Amino acid sequence: MSTKIEKYTALIVQPEVTMAQTRDEIFQNLERYCKLIDFGVGYFYELPVRLVVFPEYFLQGVTTPGKGEDALEAFMKKAITIPGPELDVLGEKAKEYGIYIAGGGVVERVPEFPDRWFNTAFVIGPSGDVILRYHKWHIPASIGLGTSPHDMMDAYGEVFGSDIKTRFPVVDTDIGKLGTMTCHDGATPEVSRALGFNGVEVLCHPTALQEFEGVNEPWDFWTFTRRTRAHDNMCYLLGSNWGVVNYEYYPKAFCPGHSIIIDYTGMVLRQASYPAEQIIAAPIDIEALREHRTIANHNLWIDVRTEGFREIYEESIYPPNLFPPGNPPQTLSDKMDGAKQVLNTLYGRGQFMPPAGYEVEDMPKLFEKRIRYAQETGRLRKD
Repeated sequence: MSTKIEKYTALIVQPEVTMAQTRDEIFQNLERYCKLIDFGVGYFYELPVRLVVFPEYFLQGVTTPGKGEDALEAFMKKAITIPGPELDVLGEKAKEYGIYIAGGGVVERVPEFPDRWFNTAFVIGPSGDVILRYHKWHIPASIGLGTSPHDMMDAYGEVFGSDIKTRFPVVDTDIGKLGTMTCHDGATPEVSRALGFNGVEVLCHPTALQEFEGVNEPWDFWTFTRRTRAHDNMCYLLGSNWGVVNYEYYPKAFCPGHSIIIDYTGMVLRQASYPAEQIIAAPIDIEALREHRTIANHNLWIDVRTEGFREIYEESIYPPNLFPPGNPPQTLSDKMDGAKQVLNTLYGRGQFMPPAGYEVEDMPKLFEKRIRYAQETGRLRKD
């Protein structure tokens, strides 16, 4: 018999992120974040805070194509281990207040594959220990130098496990079943569906979503996709984005806030709809969620009929094992080959139709031409 879980408050921290180049600068970021936890826990004292969620890359920052793009070496210099002294700082806060702390985009170095880094999300428990670690699955081919488990699927599976529960972990806690997905994972339905399959009730969603990807109206891709992820899996979704960033090559509102708390019906409970450092909070009612899932009408899992859709996933779309051990991506342009192969697949099977004047075989070539132009004109690194 399950034990009743009392209502609690969940916090989203929408911080000012300073791009870190050294380990010392990571600790400077952490000093500020701990004060924000102090504020949030103190301010929302009447319904105690039990969960705090930080955004993607909140510790170290990240670079994107352009003059400010870092290659592999620069990322490895600021890569950390989990567990390690950086997350121990947050672990002490978790112990101090008896809370869970989640975040993502940690540039993590793992001993089993020391030639690369993973984009890692985590959950720290009230004991101060890391109780969940997840390596981002859907890293965009054009943005994001970290290695996806899919990039070295065979070797990764031998070390970390190759089943859906180890790839997309959910941890059962006294505040509900917690899981996490990172930024672009939420742009398509598969990762959240895997977490839903594993029983997630509160989906912590660290993000560094840029204005260029539709954070504001009229597009607002961020809000309508994340509401859909929560609705389809009947879970809370706690999405944290940067408030503002300090980096010489970025506009201050590069990732312009809009952190969001969504309930298990897809309703928005709170949103910080502006680019600034802020904390938002909302009550989490796990018992109400569990009651909602008992109702058959409009139950988004009861009506799943899997057999009709198997062909979608029978063959690879984005190819696995592009970056096996000993061959990590060095620059963002290295990762474009996967996208080129996908274009060949999508146009080759007639799913996509070329624009007027182009043939199927032209489409990967067009993409390659754009990459070469960007490299030759200094828009994209090539070494």
